[in-house]
Amino acid sequence: MKKVIFSFPSRGAYILELYFNMAKKSTEKEVKKADSAQEYTAKQITVLEGLEPVRKRPGMYIGSTGSSGLHHLIWEAVDNAIDEAMAGFCTLTEVTLLPEGKVKVSDNGRGIPVDKHPVTKLSALETVMTKLHAGGKFGAGGYKVSGGLHGVGISVVNALSSYLRTEVQRDGKVWMQEYAKGKPKAKPKVIGTSKGTGTTQIWHADPEIFSVQEYDWDEVINHLRQQAYLTKGIKIQVKDERFKDKEKEYNFCFAGGIASYVRHLNHNNEVKQEKVFYVDKEQEGVQVEIAVQYTADFRESVHSFANNIYTTEGGMHLVGFRAALTRVLNNYARKNNFLKEKDDNLTGDDVREGLTAVISVKLREPQFEGQTKSKLGNPEVRTVVESIFNDYFAAFLEENPRDAREVIAKCLLAAQARVAAKAARDTVIRKGAFDGLTLPGKLADCSSKNPVECELYIVEGDSAGGSAKQGRNRRFQAILPLRGKILNVEKARLDKVLANTELKALIIALGTNFGDQFNLDDLRYGRIVIMTDADVDGAHIRTLLLTLFYRYFPQLIVNGHIYIAKPPLYRVQKGKEVNYVYSDEDLEKLKKKYGITETVSVFAETDEGETGETEETAKNAEATKTSSANKLNIQRYKGLGEMNPLQLWETTMNPATRLMKRVDMDDAAGADEIFEILMGSDVTARKRFIQIHAKSVKNLDI
Repeated sequence: MKKVIFSFPSRGAYILELYFNMAKKSTEKEVKKADSAQEYTAKQITVLEGLEPVRKRPGMYIGSTGSSGLHHLIWEAVDNAIDEAMAGFCTLTEVTLLPEGKVKVSDNGRGIPVDKHPVTKLSALETVMTKLHAGGKFGAGGYKVSGGLHGVGISVVNALSSYLRTEVQRDGKVWMQEYAKGKPKAKPKVIGTSKGTGTTQIWHADPEIFSVQEYDWDEVINHLRQQAYLTKGIKIQVKDERFKDKEKEYNFCFAGGIASYVRHLNHNNEVKQEKVFYVDKEQEGVQVEIAVQYTADFRESVHSFANNIYTTEGGMHLVGFRAALTRVLNNYARKNNFLKEKDDNLTGDDVREGLTAVISVKLREPQFEGQTKSKLGNPEVRTVVESIFNDYFAAFLEENPRDAREVIAKCLLAAQARVAAKAARDTVIRKGAFDGLTLPGKLADCSSKNPVECELYIVEGDSAGGSAKQGRNRRFQAILPLRGKILNVEKARLDKVLANTELKALIIALGTNFGDQFNLDDLRYGRIVIMTDADVDGAHIRTLLLTLFYRYFPQLIVNGHIYIAKPPLYRVQKGKEVNYVYSDEDLEKLKKKYGITETVSVFAETDEGETGETEETAKNAEATKTSSANKLNIQRYKGLGEMNPLQLWETTMNPATRLMKRVDMDDAAGADEIFEILMGSDVTARKRFIQIHAKSVKNLDI
């Protein structure tokens, strides 16, 4: 099973570190086999020193040894430069993708110290590069705030690189040290003089560790653009020098900080609030930076950060922000008679509809919950954020009455829609309760009640649904056919979504409910598989379904429950040997494998589902009969309904032979932007996107 990253325009992988506490000093010892299976003594204990734990278990430090882990090395090196910038010592960072898989990251910060460390008796440079949890981020003198709190960042890059070279400009000299797989090749040495300061890291990721070696240019520039927004005033230069004829360069510098970020997020949206609210204040040792703008959209887009780390699950800073937002808007609405005495207060959902916000806090000792730093746990941050945002946003509304009226009107309209949506939701819930586990009626459910093994196939059309129902394994595979194209939820409020028959059936079948009442534990199927035809209509239906899941069931994507089936495009037969081919490229490879260079016989399905010759093959029918040994019989599947149940099972539904892609979401902002462009109401933005990317489309079906 392959994995597809659902991320536009690229993936935005964020920091993943595990505090691996190994303070014992010892050399690595091999564990000899015990004389008895029952023996368990000190001889069975292996102690790893230096960077060996990283090479032994790289996933614990960078998440994976695939593409996300490969890019994580760049983020670790850049984080050091960002930390220098937040401390006020760095204004420029350069990231360059070099030929042969090398990467260079440079900054004009203070440069890593090179004097002897009092504890390790090595140079500070070698200590930082070869020791876990060594760095200037633990004591009181190195950094006021920092994203990399565990001191494992650059040492992990070193450990997982087949080669790394560090150059430090400091005290009028240029120092250099080289490493191989985390071990120094020699002591640091002076190789020149310099009037400036800074650090340069050049490395090659170890192919013994990483399954991929290709860096994604879009992923790199999008992550670094975000860091530039979050670090106001820093200049980040990104270069791609891997291909001499296609060199690229971007320069990012945003004096407006996250206010510019909010404008960027909303550049395809109709805004209700012309002036972006922005505050940047420090209180009780916590730096709080918040930017807010309302749009005409039906959803919220809120991104929270702590020390430049994207907190995907929010935390105390987000809790404080939301509490203050609801209170301030209710106070303003009542003070200005938008809400009468008899009216209920606006709810949190009401005030967050159409909201775009970025919350960034910086503090000395953040307490992150979970290994992925996805949630900020410092209780004092909630109070500080709530206090600052409450005071300054209330003042903003008073000073900008036109924007304030637009925001309040948007919230009041959302409250009206909430009442209508509640009635529609109650209808869905009641129907689900009445019909029980076999709901909806067109759902062909599976017999197993174990969600871990159960699969729900969402199938396009009754024809494909019929084949899928006959070909499936009834024990663990359920089939839900859709009639026609579902509602585009990007342009509809919740009450309209729940009034749609097809969507209502799907929501009931999932069993999770939605919105505030969503409960992942109630999910009835461990895999929800989108299975549509390999044509334009099928792609459109697939996109509509992905829009639904992204907007209303993002937890299903985040937790890896959404899949896309990959039906074959061709059935290729040579003699008695049959192959199923999933792309035109694979078809050409198969033809080369058989040495076929002549025109081949192309078979297709007729409307009745029987195999018949096309006009092209009719011309060559006689030649095929006389020289079948040199010919291939190729059957082109235009839709799932053209496959009989056995073929559909063998190619698309059998766990042992099928090809399936899992939908993941690593770059929420990028995904949000692309959905707004492709599925939103701004036709101009969509037209521009199509014009820019038209040439990159393969196998265009017109």
